[in-house]
Amino acid sequence: MPSDDELDALIRARLALAGVDLDQLPESPDPATGVPTRAQAMEYLRTFLAGAKSGGARTGGRPGAINTWRPPATGEDAAALAQQAAPPLEYPSITTAWTEAK
Repeated sequence: MPSDDELDALIRARLALAGVDLDQLPESPDPATGVPTRAQAMEYLRTFLAGAKSGGARTGGRPGAINTWRPPATGEDAAALAQQAAPPLEYPSITTAWTEAK
């Protein structure tokens, strides 16, 4: 399991590729807006990726659960639906526009 420093490097790199800068988040809580602090955001993302810390070690995060998702299907469409490798997209039209060859 990666260390917290390794997870931080991965998270910051992935967010930077997506154009997200965590340094824009405040360092201290702002009760007026409820915006999470940088530390809170990083802890949430570390927990998502590698699980909560228990006894100084992380127990495993959510990507594995998402990766093994399969639609609960029965009947004549079950075989076709079982080939779907990822959960359905929330906004498929946006993804289609991004991935269509022009």
